[in-house]
Parts: sequence; C-alpha cells; structure tokens
Amino acid sequence: MPTSVAVTPRSLQAYIPFVGEEVIQRIRDLAAPLKGAKVLHINATSYGGGVAEILATFIPLLQDLGIEADWRVIEASPDFFNVSKSMHNAMQGMYIPWNNTMADMWRDTNKANADGIDGDYDFVIVHDPQPAGLLHYIRERDPKVLGAKWIWRCHLDTTESLPEVWDFLKGYVQGYDAMIFTMEEYVKGTIEGPKLAVIRPAIDPTSTKNSEISPQVVREVLDRYEIDPDRPIIAQISRFDPWKDPLGVIDVYRMLKITRPELQLIMVASMANDDPEAWSFYERIVRKAGEDYDIHVLTNLNGVGNLEVNTFQSAADVLMQKSIREGFGLVVAEALWKGKAFVGSPAGGIPMQLAGGRAGRVAQNTEEFARCISELLDDPPVRDMLGHVGREHVRENFLTTRLLEDHLRLMNSLAEPGGYSQNGAKPAGKQGPKAK
Repeated sequence: MPTSVAVTPRSLQAYIPFVGEEVIQRIRDLAAPLKGAKVLHINATSYGGGVAEILATFIPLLQDLGIEADWRVIEASPDFFNVSKSMHNAMQGMYIPWNNTMADMWRDTNKANADGIDGDYDFVIVHDPQPAGLLHYIRERDPKVLGAKWIWRCHLDTTESLPEVWDFLKGYVQGYDAMIFTMEEYVKGTIEGPKLAVIRPAIDPTSTKNSEISPQVVREVLDRYEIDPDRPIIAQISRFDPWKDPLGVIDVYRMLKITRPELQLIMVASMANDDPEAWSFYERIVRKAGEDYDIHVLTNLNGVGNLEVNTFQSAADVLMQKSIREGFGLVVAEALWKGKAFVGSPAGGIPMQLAGGRAGRVAQNTEEFARCISELLDDPPVRDMLGHVGREHVRENFLTTRLLEDHLRLMNSLAEPGGYSQNGAKPAGKQGPKAK
C-alpha cells in the first residue's frame, strides 16, 4: 500500500524576494480555478534524488494555494528496486537482458500498490517507471474509475531507450491523460492518446540546500570533514551510478593534480532506497580514490544533509557534472544559484542550464573537463562573471515558482468544463480513484 509522506508547510509569499509580486499573483490566479481539487503525487522514494526534493517543496506549496495535495510512495521489495533500477538504466540506453521474470516483478508490485488506493482524487501524478502501472491495475479492478486525470511524469533521458523496455512500459503509460517530459527530444516515438507537455524541473531558493549561508558555517562544516578551506576545491554532487561517471570525475581530478598538488576533490551522493546499484559504485569509487586523502567521498550516511551539500557547493571553486546521460541535473541549477563556476557535459538538460556556454563551460571528455576547470581555477574574474550570469539564468528559468506555474497550467487544461469553484466544491459527478 502506498505510504503517505509528511511535508513541512511552506508559504508562497516567501518567494516574493526572489521572483517578485507579479509572478506570485500570476500563480494565485492560475490556482484559483483549482481550489479544493484533490491532487496525489506518487513516486518510489521520499528521500535521495531530485524527484523527492521537488515534491518536498511542491506539495506544501499546492496546499498553500488551497489545493488538497498528498504525496505517497509505493511499497516494494529490494528485488523490485533491483528490477526498477535495471529499467531506469535501460530507459537511458543501457543494454539489459529484460525478461518475463523482471516484467512480472514490476507488474505484481504495481498491482499490489494499486489495490491499496481507494480514495477520491481529481488529479494523480505518477513519477517515473517504478509506479507507472498503477493506473492500469486500478482501472482493471474498477473500469468505472475514470474521473480523475492521470499524468505520468518521466524525469529520464529516453532518447536511446532499449526498445523492448520502452515498448513494455509504453503499453501502460499510453492510458494516461497526459505525459510530462523534461525536453522535447525525450518524447519517444509516436505516442497516441495522452496530452504531451514539456516541463523542466526546478530548485527551491528557500530550502536549506539553496539558502545563503555564512562563511563561518562553511568553515565549520569543512573542518568537520577535514577539508581545507584555504586550498582550491572542485566537486561533483551527484548520485553514484554509471550515468554520472564518478570514476571519470576522479580521472579529471588526477589530471589536474599533476600540476596542482594542493587541489581537493569532493564527491557527494545521497544513498536512496530505490537505487541499490549506488552501493557497488560507492565501493568502486572508494577503491579508485585509494589513499589519496584529498579525495573526499561522502554520503548522507556520513551525516551529509542539505546544509552540508550547500556548504560544499558554496565552498567549491569550480563544480562539475560529468554525466553520460542526464534527465536534467538539478545539481547544476543549485550550483549556479550559488553563483559558482560550472563545467558540465553535453548530456540531457545540462547545456540548457548552462545557457549554451554563457553560464558555464560545456566539456566533451576528460581532457576538456580538466582544461576548462584549470582555466577557471586560474581566472577568478571569469568565475565570478559566469556565476553572476548563471544565477540570473536560474532565477528566470529554473525556480520552483516557474515549475508551479507550468503544472497549474497543465492541470487547468485537463480539468473538466466548469473546473472547480473557489470555495472548494467540485462539479457534480466528478469521481476519482480512492487512496486510503
């Protein structure tokens, strides 16, 4: 049965200093027809990774707008998460031996969670492949449950998805009323039926991870992890998986270390319960780092939380994202928001965040990463210029308020004629699937 996730209340008013009153009023106007609507977001984990971070902000802001929003995570076994991680990799282009046993595990888990949903909702937004089968099994159980608008949100780069896995998943997601992708290029093949929307993720400027912190706090956190604040620092903040190329990050560092013996590298990841592969990569990273005490490999299990991530991003002279595949990469926007110089690969949504090179450098391979980082380490004025451009680029394009606007517009476009009254009453005859 999907488990409800508690969230901390937030006020939309807190975002006025970042985006202005006009934007906030526009959001309130968009939300007015939806006031009283019941909205459910479902994903695979309540912590670790961009989806959980987005929902931790998004759900309470919907509630602040008078929308009855709920967030639930599916219940699943470790075997299911091994299968879903394989699906994740296959969706991003890795070959995996997809078979009936894996398909049955995915189906059985989705069916079991669907059986635990039985309450009224007007909109249900399902995130990524893990719970994508819920709609199919709810409708299989009760064909009359067709009132709610169901939206499937894909956060992955699906440009080179393994055909057999995408074809399997497509049979389930084409039944949704709408599908959201991060980029137009991610829309895979011909999709008939659902309304298609392109909505880019965003960061919360009021969160602990993205708020301004004092130099004293930065120094205290660095001292705790034995990182020297007076020596140059480069960093990659990202999950430990093959798509983020963490081993390649160490290669970049070692190329730079030859001529910069004072250089330090910070690598940070959050170990999520839906990503069992992260442990094997953690072990490989630690082995490759060896006894180089200037390589700091840290996770939430070392006490690294949002404040610590903020500190590492704020303290770094240059940050990088050496992804091979990347749906979007919220860590790029996080770093740019802090006014930091950034070097990223051309994967997925990274170049978009770097404004085609105006807000950061785009590098194709290990040698280019090392060269770009070296040039930035030698040129503080250029770092400052890129940081300024990057922060304004994020303000205009990648803050929570823009994400909220996009979702409200999509929900309004899907609402039944007549919408929702401003006193919270729903139109007569509006029905939805039920969640306990």
